[in-house]
Amino acid sequence: MTRDEAKAEIERLSTELEHHNRLYYEQATPEISDHDYDKLFRDLELLEEAHPDLASPNSPTRRVGSDVLDGFDQRDHQVPMLSIDDVFSEEEVGDFFARLEKNLGEMLIPVTIEPKIDGVAAALHYVNGELDYAVTRGDGSRGDVITENVRTIRSVPLRLPADKAPAYLEVRGEIFIPNQGFADMNVEREEAGLPTFANPSNAAAGALKLLDSKEVAKRPLDFIAHGLGRIDGGNLTSVIEFRSLLEQLGIPPNQPFWETDTLDGVLKAIQELDEKRHSLDYGTDGAVIKVDSFEWQNQLGATSRAPRWAAAFKYPPEQKETLLREVTIQVGRTGTLTPVAELEPVFVSGTTVRRATLHNQDEIDRKDVRVGDTVVIEKAGEIIPAVVKVVKDKRPTDSVPFSIYDFVDGKCPSCGSEIEKAEGFVAWKCVNFACPAKAANQVKQFVSRKALDIDGIGNIVAEKLVEREWVTGVLDLFTLEEEALGTFNLGTDDEPRMLGSKNAKKMVTTLEQAKTSPLRRWLFGLGIPQVGESAARELARLHQNFSELAESKILAELRTFKTGQRKEDNEMLAPYEIASEVGPTVAEKVLDYFASEAGQNLLAKLQELGIDPQSDNFAPQPAKAAEGAGGESAAPLAGKTVVITGKLSAPRGDIKEQILSLGGKVTGSISKNTDYLLAGEGGGSKRDKAAALEIPVISEEDLAAMVGG
Repeated sequence: MTRDEAKAEIERLSTELEHHNRLYYEQATPEISDHDYDKLFRDLELLEEAHPDLASPNSPTRRVGSDVLDGFDQRDHQVPMLSIDDVFSEEEVGDFFARLEKNLGEMLIPVTIEPKIDGVAAALHYVNGELDYAVTRGDGSRGDVITENVRTIRSVPLRLPADKAPAYLEVRGEIFIPNQGFADMNVEREEAGLPTFANPSNAAAGALKLLDSKEVAKRPLDFIAHGLGRIDGGNLTSVIEFRSLLEQLGIPPNQPFWETDTLDGVLKAIQELDEKRHSLDYGTDGAVIKVDSFEWQNQLGATSRAPRWAAAFKYPPEQKETLLREVTIQVGRTGTLTPVAELEPVFVSGTTVRRATLHNQDEIDRKDVRVGDTVVIEKAGEIIPAVVKVVKDKRPTDSVPFSIYDFVDGKCPSCGSEIEKAEGFVAWKCVNFACPAKAANQVKQFVSRKALDIDGIGNIVAEKLVEREWVTGVLDLFTLEEEALGTFNLGTDDEPRMLGSKNAKKMVTTLEQAKTSPLRRWLFGLGIPQVGESAARELARLHQNFSELAESKILAELRTFKTGQRKEDNEMLAPYEIASEVGPTVAEKVLDYFASEAGQNLLAKLQELGIDPQSDNFAPQPAKAAEGAGGESAAPLAGKTVVITGKLSAPRGDIKEQILSLGGKVTGSISKNTDYLLAGEGGGSKRDKAAALEIPVISEEDLAAMVGG
């Protein structure tokens, strides 16, 4: 394929993939299967790998993230991103509307009403239809540039239809986490022994602060547009016209949406939204009222912090009293015992609530929650049922404080083994590696898509395999036989339901393929405490296989670190350039696991099965890999710090890898410690800062000359 042919094919594939993205994520009307989509995606990846200079920063392949940033740049807003003043009653809404009538001298004022989304405000800037950059609200005048993270959000178009896009368009909206994604993420964090997020807004903000956009791509972020910043080449006169443009461009607008020109209409819309908001796929705590006409908006103006043409009515959180009948204990994948309040059913924020998590013993003690109490229930962030407080004047006289340890008599409710609470931790845990409740959840993790991706083993199959003692540990899966699996009963003795030969064959086939899965997938699949995807990948970079990991001198040194120590200051660890995902806690957890009976059994069982997972990203000492033949130095940038900006001839990740391989260090922001700014087309703000600090600005040609290329 010639260069021109490759360029045309990259453009064709990018356009087709964006089309299918819009159909799938915005309209829920996919035209092709996941398999066909994945094939198109892979074809584009291969072409971009062969022709990196033709790869666009807005390619659909950037949805999975790019290179790790060392920090966020900041950028001024071209139009200030102001807050919206809150109102808390119908009377205050009336006062707001009266001010509009007085200041405009009109009796009928067209306004719009839409939900106030519980997320992170951000502005997306498109130049000639291409996403140029994205920035958070920040202090309203200046925010963090989060372009790489925003590119991973599937509902954000990276390119707009050329025939409809203005020359310059700034779309403002909210980045948020949908309800189900938020709930699933908290379950995963609780299982991993990590603190849960209090609400979706905190979770979204936390995700956007990650410097590794590959990790951001794994978070269930979404985007909805609700406002206009700067626009060049468009002749819009109202909010309604702006929403019409959004729909033409494939940018999701805020929904539901009302138009009215009277106070009664506004109050009716607020009441209707209150009924509908509990069924929305995101958290909302208010209704935003805006003057429709842009001319009138400009006439009304703004204070130093908020526009005079908008207000946000805030709904009070709905709370209900109900009876706490009993407490049950759930055992998670890592053995954590989680107390759950079983409630007298009560209708709260649009759904009937029967259960609410009590998190741990510390939470129970802090709120003094007891069985038989009348408790106040609220949906945290309008999503997760939570016990807010106890109504103590309704407490039975014979109630007693609730102790998880006493309730289960110090034994795991699943296997009867002793439970323990490690020093410095709040959770009680079952320490029996063979606990059935843990085993079922471990199997679910092991076969998940992000781990070994085993077809045919869902939650029900995993639970039944453990319940019927066909599997007591994850490696037992590799001993299952196709013929026997075909007759495996997923139902009951009275109402049997067989797995079937087709599903059995699928399971055995993918299990056989999984034997050669890379070490990082195996590490994640085992569910070792504190080892998520990023930590698993970094551990696999540092070690060739399980045997080396189990005896790791790197981790042995790392786990001795104290708070405040830096890995790069340690003579032994410095050459490994260990990422932040692997620290002393991870090191201790991994070494303890492989030193335990379960870890030793795993290694022995792997050897027995002839399985030897190898790292597919093994590169423990990046600088050493740059040594040239005969011992001469191939690190002409050793000790030099480089910042990259602007559009270059190759993807920024490739440029960064080149600099790292030559001994240099790449950071995300200019400082007095920066040695060079490598600048392509654009990059104005960094160029200005480099000039102010008298830091040399070099081109790709300059870089090549410096390193003898």
